[in-house]
Amino acid sequence: MVDLSQYLPILIFMGIAFALSALFVFAPMGVARLTGTHNPTAEKESEYECGFPAFEEPRSQFDVRFYLVAILFIVFDLEAAFLFPWAVSFLELGWAAWITMMVFIAELVVGLVYAWKMGALDWE
Repeated sequence: MVDLSQYLPILIFMGIAFALSALFVFAPMGVARLTGTHNPTAEKESEYECGFPAFEEPRSQFDVRFYLVAILFIVFDLEAAFLFPWAVSFLELGWAAWITMMVFIAELVVGLVYAWKMGALDWE
């Protein structure tokens, strides 16, 4: 027979975590409802961006190049995240780590050149 009493502290912890997360989600909504800040008007419900009405439909599709630039930004941001710890400790890591990082940077350069040649970085 398995003794399930060992799991009681975990269940208590999960119950407290669930209660606190529900409190943090629903308490502000309840306070806003009770204090009268929930008073929708046409001006409050109108969409705006940077202080003036939107130029076009908010559900319009973005150009694919926007996503490509965003993905390239993430790739090179991750490269910086990998490059910094390596640069701090590359003297202790030896030649194998240096060669590995040079291969990694070369792959990124090839990808950047490919994206550049394909016109992914051209903006109209």
